[in-house]
Amino acid sequence: MLELITIVAIALAIAIVIVLILASTKPATFSVQRSAVMQAPAEAIFPLINNFHQWAKWSPWENKDPAMKRDYSGAESGKGAVCAWDGNKNIGSGRMEILDASSPSRITIKLDFFKPFEGHNTAEFTFLPEREAAATNVIWVMQGPSSFMSKVMQVFMDLDKMIARDFEAGLANLKTLTEK
Repeated sequence: MLELITIVAIALAIAIVIVLILASTKPATFSVQRSAVMQAPAEAIFPLINNFHQWAKWSPWENKDPAMKRDYSGAESGKGAVCAWDGNKNIGSGRMEILDASSPSRITIKLDFFKPFEGHNTAEFTFLPEREAAATNVIWVMQGPSSFMSKVMQVFMDLDKMIARDFEAGLANLKTLTEK
């Protein structure tokens, strides 16, 4: 019996070492990007992102927690606008603040997550005109540092795919909303 326990303990220790080695090979930063072409001018899309009060119309997280609590402060929209949220286990809690809003080409947001995991990232929306009249390519990027705990999680799950599903849903919602 003692031999079996020793074998299991050694196997477990080796597995832990392998996971830690794999985690240490993960990059120090991450970046997730998705885009969608919308048959609408940037001027029609920009205000839906530049004003956090408008996010309820398109945000991919609205359906994950309809009872999510929000607290708005700072400017109504644009630079200095702030939205803090507190939601269920699917949403967690956090705060976002618009750092820069260059209408109608770019919005940069400081994004702080508190629960279920702490994270400090930057989200950026870029609006590029397409060749087609009044069409806009909206590019949504989130980037930030990868903590060691995040790197360990990335050994078991694909962070890009997890976040990308929400980005794709949000962009599809924006597309539907702006192409009406």
